[in-house]
Amino acid sequence: MSGSAWSKTIPLKEQLRITKRIFRFSHPFRHQFLVALLFSILLSLVNVVAPRIIQIFMDKYLAVGNVTTSISLLFALAYLGSVVLKMVVTYLQRYIFSMASERTVENIRNTIFRKINQLGMRYYDTTPAGSIVSRVTNDTETIKEFWNVFLALAEGIFSIVTVFIAMWTLDKQISLLFLLFVPIMGGLIWYYQKYSTRVYRTMRERLSQLNTKLNESISGMAIIQQFRQEKRLRAEFDEINADYSKGRVAMVRMNALMLMPIVNLLQAIALAIVLWLFGYHTLNGVVELGVIYAFTTYIQNFFRPMGMMMDNLSALQDGIVSSSRVLNVLDNTELAPAQPEDSNLEISQGRIEFKDVSFSYDGKQDVLKNISFTANPGETVALVGHTGSGKSSIINVLLRFYEFGKGDVLIDGKSIKSYPIGELRSKIGLVLQDSFLFYGDIARNIRLMNKDYTDPDIERAAAFVHADSFIESLPGGYHAKVIERGASYSSGERQLISFARTILRDPKVLILDEATANIDTETELLIQESMRKMREGRTTIAIAHRLSTIRDAHLILVLDKGRVIERGTHEELIAERGTYYDMYMLQSMND
Repeated sequence: MSGSAWSKTIPLKEQLRITKRIFRFSHPFRHQFLVALLFSILLSLVNVVAPRIIQIFMDKYLAVGNVTTSISLLFALAYLGSVVLKMVVTYLQRYIFSMASERTVENIRNTIFRKINQLGMRYYDTTPAGSIVSRVTNDTETIKEFWNVFLALAEGIFSIVTVFIAMWTLDKQISLLFLLFVPIMGGLIWYYQKYSTRVYRTMRERLSQLNTKLNESISGMAIIQQFRQEKRLRAEFDEINADYSKGRVAMVRMNALMLMPIVNLLQAIALAIVLWLFGYHTLNGVVELGVIYAFTTYIQNFFRPMGMMMDNLSALQDGIVSSSRVLNVLDNTELAPAQPEDSNLEISQGRIEFKDVSFSYDGKQDVLKNISFTANPGETVALVGHTGSGKSSIINVLLRFYEFGKGDVLIDGKSIKSYPIGELRSKIGLVLQDSFLFYGDIARNIRLMNKDYTDPDIERAAAFVHADSFIESLPGGYHAKVIERGASYSSGERQLISFARTILRDPKVLILDEATANIDTETELLIQESMRKMREGRTTIAIAHRLSTIRDAHLILVLDKGRVIERGTHEELIAERGTYYDMYMLQSMND
């Protein structure tokens, strides 16, 4: 593990700021937390009652031989009652607090998930999927333990105060000695807090890397096995896992030394001092045995919450680190391009116009340079070019996945920036080369949880793209099960379902990103027939490597390094004998 990673720590002021912000998520449940704290106070009072009952019985009755059956029964019932009361109060306190903390973490998890959905594609370009998953699952789960820490701290403070008051009523001089242990414990807490956050931050980073590597391995297992990358992946995983284990060992070593062992040592010292003092008092007078019993019990009750507080410091530091990671996501400003939600603009025709559009992913190097073209309703504009020429970037700009810098994109004569995002998403249909299917069934994947679409609507959409025949042949038909990412279906079948999903929404603009690349020739012929019907009255932007599929396009743009180097119909570009001609002839010979 690198030294730089270990040197990272969160300053105390920053820890307080993080804690304050995380506490805001508990505001809707503040009344439940308040009730739980009141029960904590009651619990601390109950804890000092039982030793006092036994002390009174020993000194006032047992020591002087003034014990009767009724008195013994009375004190036994009083002691038993205090124990039962402690059980009831503990249950109510834990139940109410757990309910409030679970709801608080649920609030945090919902908030970060909503934020992730608002982030732009730039964030996903630079953040591994495993790291995002770790924020939503592992870090929020750790924050749950964070709340238990504060309950332990509250219980500890209340217990220390009530126990000190109880000792004060028994012997003021001896009880004052226990105040000396408070600054000692405070110093230990400060030292632990100072040096533990760097360990926990490094552990969280390594755990995130483990999730990323695991997610990458599962998603790319076919490629890993095909290219025999198992050994390399194992070595990389083992290295990260070893670093994570080193962090865990360092944490255990620190906790084993600084937490309960030190508290137990201080408790033993305090008990030895008390026994010595009471022994000294015995030489100079009479010491009641009940008082000695109560004091020794209170010593345990005094240091036990201190030990719990120290023991929970590890969870506190872990929770602060996890909270900072969650807040980093919530504070991320790489949002999707802003669209006016109060706009009443509607896309009625779907006429698209790019006017001198330039765009850069990193803000430094333009991947689109002064792109201009017009696509009228009912027309198909095809984008062709080698990998990295800018085809997908045009689609990303049109879909508002990224903010472009120079120029403008118009839809029906209005800037694309002036439309509400809901209008753009509903009127622009997208079919990708690698179609994504959600866990559930086929009908749900076509409907996408929109209850406005009926089963007959779904069936008509599937029939339109000739997906009905294979769907109806499945066990369960439209309710056939779909596992994660639709892995049980062929790429062609997934594509047909994606086509049905898009057609169901009757978009004004249709975007096809290599839509027929993964479909066999027979299926492609069926889709081409459906596509001709679907493109009537709609603006279609199509990316294609197989140039034979876009011969009937009204306009073909040939891209190279972000610029349009050729434009025209298929016949016009063939006649020019330029780049398009070379690409077409090469594919024709290969076919």
